[in-house]
Amino acid sequence: MHLAYIGLGANLGDARAALEAALQAMAALPGTRLLRRSSLYRSAPIESSGPDYLNAVAELRTGLAPLELLHALQGIERDHGRERPYRNAPRTLDLDLLLHGDLTLDTPELTLPHPRLHLRAFVLLPLAELAPQLQIPGQGTVSDLLPRVHDQPIEKVKP
Repeated sequence: MHLAYIGLGANLGDARAALEAALQAMAALPGTRLLRRSSLYRSAPIESSGPDYLNAVAELRTGLAPLELLHALQGIERDHGRERPYRNAPRTLDLDLLLHGDLTLDTPELTLPHPRLHLRAFVLLPLAELAPQLQIPGQGTVSDLLPRVHDQPIEKVKP
């Protein structure tokens, strides 16, 4: 069993409902348990256009191997109408495998830790709620990385 962290985002349709449904779907994956989830955060699209995103991070305990988990997450995205017409296109649901234990991996299909997680406030702030002292391989702790993204606008959404 491994701890895995998943970044969730949506900016089309009912984003809040999509994130809640995705959390339920992840909790139902074989050999997987949803341990915790962060608050929701609102952030502007980066290198894209469209409405603001709602973002969160989920902490899972899973027996799924990294690629199995990635494929399961992509299936959940497809079930919610995710299309990939171009890079950074607006989306109904985006699920990013951020970390799978302390595994580092660099393949054409999957890079762990997620290659931009240390650059994004919409990942680091919700992740800091769950695990501020979590070590990101090759980068440092979540709390040490937060000051680097202080200039990115993000706000916590009221429940």
